[in-house]
Amino acid sequence: MSQSTMRAVQAVEAGKPFEAAELPVPEPGPGQVRVRVRACGVCGGENVVRYGLLGVRLPRVPGHEIAGEVDAVGPGVTTWQVGDRAGIGWHGGSCHVCDPCRRGDFANCVEGRVVAVTFDGGYAEYTVAPQDALARIPDALSFEEAGPLMCAGITTFNALRHSGAGPGDTVAVQGIGGLGHLAVQFADKMGFRTVAINRGRTKEDLSRRLGADEYIDSEEGSAGEALAKLGGAAAVLSTVGHSPSQADLVQGLAPNGRLVVIATGQEPISVNPELLVFGRRAVAGWYSGHAKDSEEAMAFAALKGVRPMVETHPLDQAETVFQTMNKAKYRAVLVP
Repeated sequence: MSQSTMRAVQAVEAGKPFEAAELPVPEPGPGQVRVRVRACGVCGGENVVRYGLLGVRLPRVPGHEIAGEVDAVGPGVTTWQVGDRAGIGWHGGSCHVCDPCRRGDFANCVEGRVVAVTFDGGYAEYTVAPQDALARIPDALSFEEAGPLMCAGITTFNALRHSGAGPGDTVAVQGIGGLGHLAVQFADKMGFRTVAINRGRTKEDLSRRLGADEYIDSEEGSAGEALAKLGGAAAVLSTVGHSPSQADLVQGLAPNGRLVVIATGQEPISVNPELLVFGRRAVAGWYSGHAKDSEEAMAFAALKGVRPMVETHPLDQAETVFQTMNKAKYRAVLVP
């Protein structure tokens, strides 16, 4: 293979397995940065590319949990230099001129740039992205640790810090998996009384090691009722896309509490409106964040010792790893 080409994995046809490919090394254009990918997390969000959703044009390189080093910069790049450690997450940069951007709400930019949808992602040796899509990786984090923090990390960190809960408040995390094992750590380090909720007792010891103060087994009855018996939660972060169990958790909210949904199912969340009116409870959603949010999530993780539990795999195993990612404990990471 010449230096002008690179190893990559592509989604070529909607619904079909990812395919290995040899592609030209991309060149950064004006305002763009090329990153030498050192690690890329595997996420269920790759289903968007796999099934041709959100208007993605195939073929496309998946991967939006990217960590690596700046390899080259295009004209007009002012904030990045070759050798800088950089991550790229779901949010692929902002237009800076739409109404949300003009308000500083970059995550809701109407341009809707999404890494591995609008442009190629990190299942490759190199990727190119707009300079404002990059986040600086602290030296304390390895590339393998930083990758999952660009999606699972920023989403849970960002949702928790905007949940309305304060230090000492009770915060529950539903689902102790790829998202939840990070959410429990973040909640603990933020000073919340942290309650882990999961099916069965197999993850109780792990949850407590990660920082959970209480544990609820949702197979033993209503998790919402059990949470109410603990005094109710100022916030519940749901990392499980199962609408009936999410609805059950509303009764576990304290007055003014919020259920924050970051994983979605296909059914509506059916909530008794009296629970919302009496007690002023709320059901809300949270969507990832922009590059500065990612920087702050990684900086907090580096400062407080929050780390994803990862399993690493070579790039050429991407299809197998994607098919079995739910068996990972707890984030699978490709190393090109």
